[in-house]
Amino acid sequence: MHDVHESLEIWFLTGSQSLYGEETLRQVAEQSAVIVGMLNAGGEIGVEVVWKPVLTGAEQIRRACIDASAEDRCIGVVAWMHTFSPAKAWIAGLDVLRKPLLHLHTQANLSLPWAEIDMDFMNLNQAAHGDREFGYIETRLAIRRKTVVGHASDPGVRSRIGTWARAAAGWQAAQHLRLARFGDNMRDVAVTDGDKVEAQLRFGVSVSTYGVNDLVAAVSSAPADAVDATAGAYERDYTVSAELAAGGARHESLREAARIEVGLRSFLERGSFTAFTTNFEDLGGLRQLPGIAVQRLMSDGFGFGAEGDWKTSVLLRILKVMGRGQPGGVSFMEDYTYHFGPGEPKTLGAHMLEVCPSIAASTPSCEIHPLGIGGRDDPVRLVFDAQPGPGFVVGLLDLGDRFRLVANEIEIVPPDEPLPRLPVARAVWKPSPSLSTAAESWLMAGGPHHTVLATAVTREALEDLATIAGVELVFIDASTTPAHFARELRWNLAYYRLAQGIAR
Repeated sequence: MHDVHESLEIWFLTGSQSLYGEETLRQVAEQSAVIVGMLNAGGEIGVEVVWKPVLTGAEQIRRACIDASAEDRCIGVVAWMHTFSPAKAWIAGLDVLRKPLLHLHTQANLSLPWAEIDMDFMNLNQAAHGDREFGYIETRLAIRRKTVVGHASDPGVRSRIGTWARAAAGWQAAQHLRLARFGDNMRDVAVTDGDKVEAQLRFGVSVSTYGVNDLVAAVSSAPADAVDATAGAYERDYTVSAELAAGGARHESLREAARIEVGLRSFLERGSFTAFTTNFEDLGGLRQLPGIAVQRLMSDGFGFGAEGDWKTSVLLRILKVMGRGQPGGVSFMEDYTYHFGPGEPKTLGAHMLEVCPSIAASTPSCEIHPLGIGGRDDPVRLVFDAQPGPGFVVGLLDLGDRFRLVANEIEIVPPDEPLPRLPVARAVWKPSPSLSTAAESWLMAGGPHHTVLATAVTREALEDLATIAGVELVFIDASTTPAHFARELRWNLAYYRLAQGIAR
């Protein structure tokens, strides 16, 4: 699956008013176009910012917001009040805007021309108080938005806009996300289930369930040449064990894994699915639990959740889009077991098979080993250690009256010792501020055991996504204490329940 940022755009809306006359408005238009040129010049934003004509009246503004909401390529709107745009003119437009909003508080000039300033200059360059008028009406209307302050020539300003743009791209992907759920939820597990209708209302995602034998049919009809090509890719891209390599005693198992990938990929592509789940309790006629197939599909940008966990699959797909083109990776993950000591306590994260190679420290090894559950042939999988570095793990849970994101800042580290008998991909990390505080806080928040591990997405981008979606986010970091975190959860409980009576 290949997603292209080139097809996306952000609209730049400039506010003013007719009071200033045609000459001033001409200068406003010229200067706002220059600002857009600065935003596009640095490459930090990653999505083209498209200049739109200056807006001076309520009907113009309303129409521009309607058009932005209706245009699929538009993933968000940047608004700037160049002069002074009376905020009542923006009420109808902001009320109909259905795209993420960023308020850029900037001005045309970087420095003040102290010796030349006159009243003509002052009338033209009024963003310092024009944007305050706009900020008031945003707050009055309870508009969710990001505010960035600074000059457009500043790489730091463009970088913050780029971070928001990645969150907006993830949100856009959610609006069109179709998820194929093969089988149902793992029996009697609570946190991986949830309200799929509410998820479609809140995030736009569509979750459809298919019998696993629908997938089996696609696997059975996989073309031989496609299976050959995929098996060849395994041998080309990974270090394949001798028993799986061409001529090896278990090469047919490698080809069966390739057949599963071809069939699964074709099923998803035919249905325009960008995320999926599997369940080892329901494998139908599959000869192996999908391992390497799932890992490679994740690497290509598909969302995935094990054991029917559609919420984690949705979250993974969104963060895959947000992290596209950035260093690092994004993977399905599970807190599996702990190292309490000696030395600094750590978490060993893994899953049965399904960890994405985008987080691998080196070329993965393609191996085959027994799997004690599932009741099928030994599955083929990629084995590796995760690349050390900073990141976070984040989970999405359904609290009944709302969704909550729980995130923990982590530092991925090498294993203390080799893991020669652990035949799965894995990540070892130090949770912040400590294992005990992080785990205690995670449990208080009801955080799920399945998560998304991200090193290609920043905390600010995750915060922007939560703002755009209107979803609660609690973040466990170096400053977290259990007592303060418990108070934050209580405050959030009151806020979100009250807010439901104000606006959806």
